[in-house]
Amino acid sequence: MEQSIPTTSHHHATPVWQGIPTPKFAIWLFLASEIMFFAGLIVAYLNLRTNNAPDWPVAAELLSVPLVALNTFILICSSVTMVFAYDSAERGNLRRAAGFLAVTALLGAIFVSIQAYEWSELMREGITATSNLFGGTFYTLTGFHGTHVLIGVLWVLAVAVKTFRGGYNQNHLGIELAGLYWPFDDVVWIFLFTIIYLI
Repeated sequence: MEQSIPTTSHHHATPVWQGIPTPKFAIWLFLASEIMFFAGLIVAYLNLRTNNAPDWPVAAELLSVPLVALNTFILICSSVTMVFAYDSAERGNLRRAAGFLAVTALLGAIFVSIQAYEWSELMREGITATSNLFGGTFYTLTGFHGTHVLIGVLWVLAVAVKTFRGGYNQNHLGIELAGLYWPFDDVVWIFLFTIIYLI
């Protein structure tokens, strides 16, 4: 029989606004601003690429599409484990939730590591953020996204530790907030993977 981790922490009422927990409302506002931020970057990239089409390199000739496809799959899997983590918390099994959170963070760390490897290979070929327009836009888009994933990894790890210690035994809003942020990185990456590597 599955058992939740006992805790000695006290439950504190979460502030609400219009019936919505304030932290949850704040994360939705943050995600809305991030959507506008990345939408702006993507539109700028597509505009630059369209206006410089004759000189734009073929992604498949510079980048390892199969490797990045695998990396995309890894990131998608991390969203699945995040869903399992939240579901486990809902069922009161904090130990299992902490385990899935740890796996989510691990998959995110693998994603960032593979991206760092790709960057190193490109730089070895002489393609940097200042070498040409492609390099500048590529490193900007993937760099901002990679930074978001890295922040997410640290966030999920912190939530995993707190979960393991029983910090969310009565209120697991913290897990839900991380669960709202994490899939956002996946969705953004699917768009970036499509426009940079496939189109």
